[in-house]
Amino acid sequence: MPINKKYIHTCIHTYIHTYIHTHIHAYIHTYIHAYIHTCIHTYIHTYIHTYIHTYIHTYIHTYTHTYIHPYIHTYIHTYIHTYIHTYIHTYIHTYIHTYT
Repeated sequence: MPINKKYIHTCIHTYIHTYIHTHIHAYIHTYIHAYIHTCIHTYIHTYIHTYIHTYIHTYIHTYTHTYIHPYIHTYIHTYIHTYIHTYIHTYIHTYIHTYT
């Protein structure tokens, strides 16, 4: 039986093509998946840490100093002025009228 060179060539070509395609595809897919996943993960982590953390920190800091701090300051001032001042005034007034 004579050797069919075209058949052997086709078989070798198909095998090599399939082998190379499969391995290169697997390698590239693995590499791209790992690389892109790492890049995206790093980018998102950096973005979240840098921008969102900074934004939240700035927002909370600004909100606290703009609204909460003045509210607490006003509340404490009002409380001291209204209740404690009134209490001391009443106490002194009562003391003076009772014991003098």
